[in-house]
Amino acid sequence: MPEKITIDKSGANTAAIESVKADACVDILMRRNKYLNNIVEQDHRAIKQITRPMLGFKSFWSARIIVAGIETMHMIRKGQMDCPGGQTMSAAQQFYSLAV
Repeated sequence: MPEKITIDKSGANTAAIESVKADACVDILMRRNKYLNNIVEQDHRAIKQITRPMLGFKSFWSARIIVAGIETMHMIRKGQMDCPGGQTMSAAQQFYSLAV
């Protein structure tokens, strides 16, 4: 069970979470912010565009591996990957270090 949930100001979402809280007897903090989830969704837009033509995955295992690779390349492209020892490495060098 999550401790915090961020939702927009929709009444349906609020009612659903309240019923889950009552059924499970847990305290879940609800944060209502209209645009907080947009940052996450905008970040995944590129991943969605890449995976849309590949929607015929045969197994969950292969889909998980491919999406993890796409996410890793996206993180390298955005400069979010930590280099060991505080070094600065190009995107190609980061990719090669993962492949070895």
